[in-house]
Amino acid sequence: MTNSNVLNDSKIEITSHARITAIGAYVPERIITNVDLERMVDTSDEWIVQRTGIHERRAVHEGEFTSDMCIKAVDDMLANYPVTLDDVDMILVATNTPDVPFPSVAAIVQAHFGIASTGTLDINATCAGFAYGLHMANGLISAGLHRKILVFGADTLTPVTDYTDRTTCILFGDGAGVVMLERDMGNGAFQAATLGTDGAGGKHVYRSGARKALHGTELVGDGKIVQNGREVYRFAVSTVPKGIAALLDQTGGTTEQIDWFVPHSANLRIIESICEKSDIPFEKALYSLEYYGNTSAASIPLAIHLGVQEGKVKPGDNMLLFGFGGGLTYTGLILRWM
Repeated sequence: MTNSNVLNDSKIEITSHARITAIGAYVPERIITNVDLERMVDTSDEWIVQRTGIHERRAVHEGEFTSDMCIKAVDDMLANYPVTLDDVDMILVATNTPDVPFPSVAAIVQAHFGIASTGTLDINATCAGFAYGLHMANGLISAGLHRKILVFGADTLTPVTDYTDRTTCILFGDGAGVVMLERDMGNGAFQAATLGTDGAGGKHVYRSGARKALHGTELVGDGKIVQNGREVYRFAVSTVPKGIAALLDQTGGTTEQIDWFVPHSANLRIIESICEKSDIPFEKALYSLEYYGNTSAASIPLAIHLGVQEGKVKPGDNMLLFGFGGGLTYTGLILRWM
């Protein structure tokens, strides 16, 4: 199989000797409803639901951080699957909201569970981070460099959300998901991958930091999320269908052979548009935004976890995952569930 990058049409070989063997998830107890937001900004429950599909979102309490959510996601995984952590030899955490700039969230998780002799690395590909992490983990295992990897998607977005901005504060929530990938020489699950970046579009969704301008655009927001929703929508509905076509071209399959489509849960209207453009029945889409909001890197694992809990996702199902967001970056995968 080959991997076609939608932006530069490069080709690489796809090899897989890895499969997912367990999943866990966690969302904070605190809930922010649309009615709560009505008290903060000029908005309404009806307006939010019509434009985003979001009814409520979860938020960390004071003193709760990304690593705490990751740890609780692992606890959930261990409570529901017969897996162990002793021989995990790599931890990848996809996040853009680490507890501190360093040490990494992955290192904090390693310390909590006392996992010996494991690599630890945080990945920042924002909303594409979890799919990117899976792609990297499959590569590391399939190359023979590692045997057992934890891949997290986790973000605490509410502390970096501007609750005076009615266009962004309605979107974001907090959560974490984790999967375990293990080496399996005869039963590799990963079938296709595509990834790419339109870096010039980075100015359309960002958080400001040391740099004061990017691509000639002044960065504002004082460390809070700033988003040009129209441009992000345009990027998603034009890029993701092309990426889906590239993935199917690699496998020689069709959307009929995909059991579940799991896009980044950014906005229900984006998901509806992508499904329509890609000839994917909306009923095949798994998303987590209705009651969790846009959780960035956590949205895809949360959606899969919900699908498993609801009895929808079964072992052997073919899944098409597609993350997209800040960068502007995207990553798409086709894989077999467990």
